[in-house]
Amino acid sequence: MSERDPAMGPATEAFVAHRNLLFTVAYEMLGSATDAEDVLQETWLRWVDVDFATVQAPRAFLVRITTRQALKRLRTLGRRKESYVGPWLPEPLLTAPDVAEDVELAESVSMAMLLVLETLAPTERAVFVLREVFALDYDEIAEAVGKAPATVRQIAHRARAHVAARRPRGTGSPAEHRAALQAFQAAVETGDLQGLLDILAPDVVALSDGGGVKHALLRPVVGVDKVARLLAGGWWKRDAERTVEPVQINGGPGLLVRVDGEIDGVLAVRVENGYVTGAYHVRNPEKLASVKREIAVSRRASP
Repeated sequence: MSERDPAMGPATEAFVAHRNLLFTVAYEMLGSATDAEDVLQETWLRWVDVDFATVQAPRAFLVRITTRQALKRLRTLGRRKESYVGPWLPEPLLTAPDVAEDVELAESVSMAMLLVLETLAPTERAVFVLREVFALDYDEIAEAVGKAPATVRQIAHRARAHVAARRPRGTGSPAEHRAALQAFQAAVETGDLQGLLDILAPDVVALSDGGGVKHALLRPVVGVDKVARLLAGGWWKRDAERTVEPVQINGGPGLLVRVDGEIDGVLAVRVENGYVTGAYHVRNPEKLASVKREIAVSRRASP
């Protein structure tokens, strides 16, 4: 919403202005757009009961509500993932091209980074996201997670070290991403083994998520030879009319796969220094709603 509706009250106006930021906070904590939307609904219901005249900093107040609701949801998701069939991947987002221009935002919502964040405990994940991505001060974070500021500093230090040891390496420019995606797409569509060997990194990892509903790999495949032969052999193909469209997925390059005109899956691609280091294939139908239209993510309130 680019123009304010004069009929909106100040509380509604503040929520609308911060909605994309709040969604991004919840999504980075949960890795699920569906659950992030539910958290925003819960945030709104609590926000409308607040006496807006007593709120000095709407952004901090809204982030606090969102964080608390996301932490509750995150613990529920943890139990749900314990019985998940095959590898669990984040719910992919179809994002606008300008997201890739914000390198820090693009990295923070990337499939690779979200998988790293999955290795953190819930409170560690919340603290890391709020501090490293949204640059909240420790006092604000302490209010959001219900910890003392000194404790939050310790959690932030521990989480930062944990992520640093596992985070993806440098990713290159959007132009490099596009070039790598074009080469990758051409090789995958034609089954060009040599083309795949040329574009895949030596330690490339392929993961797929069918949720027990669609055919998918039950474990990661690692290494250029194994992944290249897997892709060249058409591991995700079936006898049907298939189209592949290059898109922006979670701020990075990806392919939207349709079968007989219907979305069948998304292949998000991690590109580092001109080579594909990760291929994340999501086929679980419950995770494909957010690739039917662009989803806005942001680290800032709307102007």
